[in-house]
Amino acid sequence: MGESQSISKGELSLAAKIEAMLFVSAEPVATAQLAQALDVTASVVERGLKELEESLQARGLRLQRNAGRVQLTTAPELASLVETFLGLEAITHLSRAALATLAIIAYQQPVTRPQIDSIRGVNSDGMLKSLLGKGLILESGRTDGPGRPILYSTTPEFLQHFGLSSILELPPLAAPVEDEPAELLKG
Repeated sequence: MGESQSISKGELSLAAKIEAMLFVSAEPVATAQLAQALDVTASVVERGLKELEESLQARGLRLQRNAGRVQLTTAPELASLVETFLGLEAITHLSRAALATLAIIAYQQPVTRPQIDSIRGVNSDGMLKSLLGKGLILESGRTDGPGRPILYSTTPEFLQHFGLSSILELPPLAAPVEDEPAELLKG
């Protein structure tokens, strides 16, 4: 008994403590909440998160960041194995229209349905209902404008579905193809 009692919680690394808190949390956790629980500053928590993130690279878990919150998720490259193990159906493939709508939301968030409709050139009600139903987007508030339209943003499930740890990992938007020939003519 003596040896096991001599191991105190203070001997575990900050990364290990953060990992334990994220493991038991059902929801993404704010960095400030982690800092408060550990009685350290947010910058110390960030160092612990970096250390944890590095140690997870060789394992089956990843850190996922979204809207100032962090959570543990399974590695995206293991998605099919996890789905098979849990007996889940593979995630339904998204139509081109759903992907287009989702891309607009991901890059413009928070964004309203009229803004989405303006970019797509068609009514997006059906696509928004579908994406909401799949948990890839959420209603993140309302604007102060006329009619107070709903604002839409992506969810942590969106990040997980596309294997992203943060919205910052989205690739940069490419210039429209029709603009390229005009640029070539100028040169």
